[in-house]
Parts: sequence; structure tokens; C-alpha cells
Amino acid sequence: MEIIEKTIQVRSVMTKSNLPVADYSINPYTGCAHGCRYCYASFMKRFTNHPEPWGSFVDVKYWPEIRHPERYAGKEFFIGSVTDPYQECERVYQRTRKFLSEMQGSGCRISIATKSDLVLRDIDLIKTFPDARVSFSINTLDEIFRRAMDNSVSIERKIAAMEEFHKEGIRTTCFISPIFPGLTDCKAIIKECKDKCNLIWLENLNLRGDYKSVILGYIEMNHPELAPLYDEIYRRKRRDYWFHLDEEMKDFCRAEGLDYIRNDDSMTRPFEAPPVVVNYFFHEEVKRNATKQDSLA
Repeated sequence: MEIIEKTIQVRSVMTKSNLPVADYSINPYTGCAHGCRYCYASFMKRFTNHPEPWGSFVDVKYWPEIRHPERYAGKEFFIGSVTDPYQECERVYQRTRKFLSEMQGSGCRISIATKSDLVLRDIDLIKTFPDARVSFSINTLDEIFRRAMDNSVSIERKIAAMEEFHKEGIRTTCFISPIFPGLTDCKAIIKECKDKCNLIWLENLNLRGDYKSVILGYIEMNHPELAPLYDEIYRRKRRDYWFHLDEEMKDFCRAEGLDYIRNDDSMTRPFEAPPVVVNYFFHEEVKRNATKQDSLA
């Protein structure tokens, strides 16, 4: 698919955030070429005046130089709340790198969420920020399913990038999201990544808006045996599956020697310690409030 790119001028790249992990959200782009079929951030389209489908356009943000960045010392910036800051166009426009360069030495803290190994380009710059954290979204080890859902880099490349950051002493997060009932093997992903990360997030698949019918249609066509389960969860609004998975993951983590908690990633551990597993199955209201705030970015 051809990606339509255009540059836009914005007053600021910073948006105050309601996310529990950040004071500010940073999104150097609007739109995302990954075109994830389950992307909750597709709501952003209504603020862009783009007639093109979500996933086929990217607006590249240019902002005035950030003056006196030291006034943000101690503040937490979450880079990539509604777009991937390291999607392919970053290779050319380098707007994420521009933000990092402007804030370098300010004393702020950064968390980066991506599905790309392009983030490795900036590893030396990221290392200069205190307590930096880089999160990689991995919701399957099945490359065929991954390609059906998004246009990001391969699972192998994501895991390799996460491992490289971890080896360099930068805290990493394995973000198992969204969990597709009956398809995402959380246990296998945790076993594959637990020695390459400091934190593991678990987030359920939420279906709302235009992509609900897209995903349910995909399940009915490609995994008809799971159609009754998805009907229970997403049409009849039954949450039993997530409660059962919660108990299952709690037992699994106990057997693996991993701490397991709900809706709170504030637990700190030594860098070399096994990762903490955080269940975010039941936090829809937090996310809904945060995305409304980010829509103003």
C-alpha cells in the first residue's frame, strides 16, 4: 500500500497525558504506516481531515524548538501513545530523534513504545536519559498471523532489538498486546522473552469502532472454531474468558518464579531480576480517558 506522507506545523509535540505512566505524551507523527487491523488509535483519523483509510497516511510533525528543556527535569514522557515513533518514515524525517536530541540532558525520563527495530539507531542517545525504558509490542510468535495483522517488522527482529537494549542496560518491556483469545500464547511469549526484558505487560483485545467488524470477520473466515468464543466476548460482553486467563497466568507466573500483579507497573526490581508481569485486562476506563486526552495532540 502506498503511504501518503505530508509535513504539518504544530505548536508543540507535547501533550499533557492522563496515562498513569507519563506526565506528557509525545507523538512525532499522526497516523501510522503499520496499519494494524486492531489499532485503537484509528480514532485519530477524525482529527486529520484525511479521506484515506487509516494506515495509509502519515502526517509528519514539525514544531518550534523546545526552549529551556531543563524545566522538564523529572517529568516522564511517553513517546508513541497513538503512533509508532519508529515507523519507517522516521528513517527519513527523524522527528523522534529530533525530540530526543532537544531533550537530551534535560533530566526528563522517557518511555518509548514501538514495533520497530529502527529504534536501535538511537540507542546511544536513549542511553543518556535517566531510567529510559523501551517497550516492544509482541502478541504472537506466529509470523503468518503477525503479517495478517500488521505491517511492522518481523517478530524475530523485534525480539532481537529488545535483547540488544537489555544487554546495553536499558530497561525493556515486552508488551503482549492485544491478546487475541485462543490465538495469543502468552506463556510461550513470556518464556521466549523473560530473559530479555524487565517488565511484561498483558493487555486484552478490545474491539470497538470500525475495526470490530474487521477482526470478527477475520476470525470467522480464518478461525471459525473460535467464532463462538469471540461472539461470547465481543457481542454478548461476557468477561469470563479474561477472568479465567487471569487465574491461569497467575498460576503460570508463580511456577516460573515471576511476580504477577494487576494494573500497576510501579514495582521496582534490580535490573538483573526476573521481569514483573502486569495484567492490564481490566483497565479500559484508564485507556479511554488517556486516548481522549491524546486526541488533542
